[in-house]
Amino acid sequence: MKVSEVIQKAMAKEIRWLDAARILGISDRQMRRWKQRYERDGMEALRDRRQENVPKNRIPERTVAEVVRLYREEYATFNVRHFWEQLEGHAIQVSYEWTKQVLHDAGLVRRGAKRKSYRRRREREAMPGLLLHLDGSKHRWFESEDGGLQDLLLLVDDATGEVLCPLFVPEESTATVLTVIRELVEQRGTFARLYTDRASHFVYTPRAGEGPARTKKTQVERTLDELGIELVCAYSPQARGRGERMWRTLQGRLPNELRRLGIKTFEEANKYVRGAFLERFNRTFAVQPAVEGSAFVPVAKADLERIFSLRFERTVGNDHTIRFQNRVLQLDKVNGLCPLQKRRVELRLSLDRRVSVYLGTRLVQTFHLLDLDLDDPALEVAA
Repeated sequence: MKVSEVIQKAMAKEIRWLDAARILGISDRQMRRWKQRYERDGMEALRDRRQENVPKNRIPERTVAEVVRLYREEYATFNVRHFWEQLEGHAIQVSYEWTKQVLHDAGLVRRGAKRKSYRRRREREAMPGLLLHLDGSKHRWFESEDGGLQDLLLLVDDATGEVLCPLFVPEESTATVLTVIRELVEQRGTFARLYTDRASHFVYTPRAGEGPARTKKTQVERTLDELGIELVCAYSPQARGRGERMWRTLQGRLPNELRRLGIKTFEEANKYVRGAFLERFNRTFAVQPAVEGSAFVPVAKADLERIFSLRFERTVGNDHTIRFQNRVLQLDKVNGLCPLQKRRVELRLSLDRRVSVYLGTRLVQTFHLLDLDLDDPALEVAA
């Protein structure tokens, strides 16, 4: 029944005032107040006037209309949080929750599905440098002239969530992975563990669907072994949940900013992602580590050229030649060395395509193979 009907029945003594209070869901004391107000001023005295009072902190309708217009006309592909951060540049100071509610009410953003499954949280490492995640994502990060997809490689420190050394490349490979790792080692030093997926340039898998054969080393594994870095492989997407969420955030932000700036080349994209975007992204999402300090260990840069190279073993022929990647490398006569026929030597292919021939730790000769394809899958596993 309506409030007026209940009050009238109580006034006519058809029901008790105590029963009227229970029907309306109010206390006996409140019911007595309503009775007095009704007897004095009628039903008008019981009308709720709270809806007539406009809150002092209510955001003006013109601001609501401007936020909706901006999202619909300029930021339609941005997620809610990314769009909310851009509002500061339009001199609009509103809360994130208010912005999300406005976009939901306007039908511009769909509400996310609620998560039903329970997963236990994996605690972060205590100190930077104890565990780094290396991953790549193939996506249309920017509108290139050929219309293709691009790979974005980056390292993430597990303790802080800080993104390190992002790099756009046409394709993830052994050479590009080593390039990213070397850049970090040059900047900060070696670290304890590297967490990756099971791509062929990280671990060798003899048969699809089976586990990796860790006894046969890839080029990346050999480099990490020489640096004293342990390689840890993930066996499911859930094991890299924090990294997967970070990729969703990046894919929701970075392509929109690159498109808005008209960036269409790898050079321009790398310059932007390593500059203003990286600084702003880390400032927004990175966290403080549990323990102060760093587990990074500086290394001598003079050794990095030899360490960050692809390793191969070959046997010198009777005519002092070595066969490598369908090429014949002729060794010159070396003073102070016995003839090298039938000797086992090590070839180290640097990232700038220089092949250095070593007999033990002694450098025998260097060749420049500028036409060599470093992305050739045959170079992934040391042989």
